[in-house]
Amino acid sequence: MGDDELAELRKRRIAQMQQQAADQQLMQEEMERQRQVDSQIQMVLMQILDPQARERLNTIKLTKPEFAKAVEQQLVLLAKSGRLRQKITDAQLKDLLRQLAPAKRDYNIVRKG
Repeated sequence: MGDDELAELRKRRIAQMQQQAADQQLMQEEMERQRQVDSQIQMVLMQILDPQARERLNTIKLTKPEFAKAVEQQLVLLAKSGRLRQKITDAQLKDLLRQLAPAKRDYNIVRKG
């Protein structure tokens, strides 16, 4: 290998390492932004949900994280739009969950013969 080839390999390797460092930095910034957003959502939920409703939402989050995230977003939107006048109780959260839950299909199997 000549000196030119080694220099070219070094340049490529340095460029590759710089790109990896930049990608890692972007990923860390994105994770930090996501943590801040999650923190803000949790603060809003603490203000608008009573303890039992918050406990129910946390339980749902363990079993159905996507559904819980959608419910959280709906609650935050309601709070930010000013539609909530008081804290949401557990019963009110149950009603909201029933409205937002996807409809279940019931299958009825009939055997002939």
